[in-house]
Amino acid sequence: MNKEPMTVTGEAALRQELERLKKVERPRISAAIAEAREHGDLKENAEYHAAREQQSFAEGRIMEIESKLSNAQVIDVTQIPKTGKVIFGTTVDLINLDTDATVTYRIVGEDEANVKQNLISVGSPIARALIGKEEGDVVVVRAPGGDIEYEIDQVQHI
Repeated sequence: MNKEPMTVTGEAALRQELERLKKVERPRISAAIAEAREHGDLKENAEYHAAREQQSFAEGRIMEIESKLSNAQVIDVTQIPKTGKVIFGTTVDLINLDTDATVTYRIVGEDEANVKQNLISVGSPIARALIGKEEGDVVVVRAPGGDIEYEIDQVQHI
């Protein structure tokens, strides 16, 4: 099975969510099921069915997180020597050559991606265009609205 790249921050967030699900949500849901059982007839007990549905969701999410963590290749970009080359985990400052606007992206794993926080997936078109390029290079990103040219201003290992 292929290892999925993940940043240290992404791994920590998944481990924290797993901990919360196991130590907070599981006991809360179990207590809700027990309380609903005390109310009698389970066939027509909406509280019981809702709690069982929550339990199913939580257990599914626990299995999903455990699977992701077992297949994760955690990459700490701060431990990699700085070469000015764009690699997984780096933070890249780009200059749009058409508008002179500056944008900063961090290349992260699939689960960590959040465009609103400028965290882009390693599989995204922008990241694929940037990987392997160096500071000063011009890259063309194929976007639905047309090609966009960016100059790589700075690559940071933070």
